[in-house]
Parts: sequence; C-alpha cells; structure tokens
Amino acid sequence: MTRLNHLGQPISFAVPDWTPPPVPPREPLIGRYCRVEPLEIERHAADLYAAYSTADDDRNWTYLADGPFDSLASYTEWLQRVSLVIDPVFHAVVDARTDKAVGVAAYLRITPSAGSIEVGHINFSPLLQRTPAATEAIYLMMRRAFELGYRRFEWKCDALNAKSRTAAQRLGLSYEGVFRQALIYKGRNRDTAWYAAIDAEWPELRTAFETWLDPANFDAHGQQRTRLSDLTSGILKQRG
Repeated sequence: MTRLNHLGQPISFAVPDWTPPPVPPREPLIGRYCRVEPLEIERHAADLYAAYSTADDDRNWTYLADGPFDSLASYTEWLQRVSLVIDPVFHAVVDARTDKAVGVAAYLRITPSAGSIEVGHINFSPLLQRTPAATEAIYLMMRRAFELGYRRFEWKCDALNAKSRTAAQRLGLSYEGVFRQALIYKGRNRDTAWYAAIDAEWPELRTAFETWLDPANFDAHGQQRTRLSDLTSGILKQRG
C-alpha cells in the first residue's frame, strides 16, 4: 500500500520493529520423503557422484557454474573448495527410502538485514527428479526460511533455462524480470531470470505444498491426483 510522507512523496508500507532473522542453522530438515542436511563430504560425496552418474548425458550441468566432473576425485575436490565458504551453504538431499544422497541445493545470498535469502546451486540427479522428495526438499528449505523470519525467498537462473523457470513457478515463486548480461560463466554470457515468494504468500504456499505432499494425493501407482502447479497458480503475481 502506497503512503505519502510529509512532503507528499509516495513511500511504501512501514515495517515496525523489524528484527533481522538469524542465519539458517546447520541442522537437518526432516520430511516424509527426504532429509535436507548440511553437506558433508565424507558422508555424501560418493553417493552424490554415483547418483549423478546415472544420467544419460551431462545436461544437468549445462546451466550450473561448475561441472560436469569426470571422476569422484574431481567432484570431491570441488566440494572441498565450496565447503570452505560461508555463503553459499550447500545441503544434500537424502532419499528417506534409501538413505542415499541424491541431489544438492544451497542457501545463498543470505541477507538477514533485508530479510532475503535465495535457494540455488540446485542439482537433482535422475534418482531425485520428478519425485515427491524433490518437491519436499525445496518446501523444507522454504519453510525454514519463512519460519526464521525471512521476508523474501528467491530463485534465480539462466534466462535460457526453461526447465528451471517452469520449476520456479510450479513451486509458487512469481516472475520478477530478467537482469541482462548479469554474469559470465563457462565462457558465456548469462541473462538472469528472477523469481521470488514473500512472507505474505507463505501461508497459502504452505497449504499448497502440504496438500500436494500428502500421501492421499498419490494413487497406488504413485501418480499425483492434483498437480502442484494447479495449487500454486493462483498465488503467482506474475508469470514469465
């Protein structure tokens, strides 16, 4: 809601008694289909590399800043480098059925002063893609962020990555535009598409996720009865 200050200028709504949220704790997130836990090389590297090796080609790595890796040793070396930084904070997604790590996602651009946090570096292996666990992993990370008091949960990707753009909107994150020539990676330009959900949308989003993730939403063959995109479409403020 737009207000006017004493000079007659439009200003945005007040945020009284704002207290920056804490940095997300390095504690596991426990779901029905998966666990999302801080990545530990000794526990997760071999499982992750094995899971990525089930892919028929390297398309999962096209829009990521690093990879693909031709050996467990090279993948482990990369994990050792990224584990030294404070931000991003990588997490392994562990399949609850097999107790194996089958994908990664990270919190990054963690800005408590603005109440903003991003999920990124998402790389879900074929063992995780298109499963309830894949959706639940992002839900768990989103839930933690909003329950800690973050106001904004972001998702960014290469503007040419149609799969990621579709996924963001399926998960209820609204399109906010494209930053042209935002990055250079792998020797090429990246225009970056922005998506986000805000705290005011979280109650509806949480209901949508929990409705979709409920076992009753899946038939005896594991097929969904209601699509998540049907549950989140009314929450989106803009598509793109």
